[in-house]
Amino acid sequence: MEAVVMIAAQVGAKALYLLYAWLLSAIGASELSKRKGYGEKWGLGTGLLLSVIGLIIWLIVPARENSQWAHRKQRRQSAAR
Repeated sequence: MEAVVMIAAQVGAKALYLLYAWLLSAIGASELSKRKGYGEKWGLGTGLLLSVIGLIIWLIVPARENSQWAHRKQRRQSAAR
């Protein structure tokens, strides 16, 4: 009985860390998609379905013209000149 409890406790901790990684990647993908001008729902969907890969996808997706991401990039380029 004691060995079963030990195994369950170890699996429980790993599951909790995986749950945190899943939720943080969904939050990050949602925030990135919102800043890139696509809306939060697109990022949240990809973050929840694809986990960390969804976050990486939103790092690659180009920003729309009038998004916060594009304006920030333009400000950085003009400040560097």
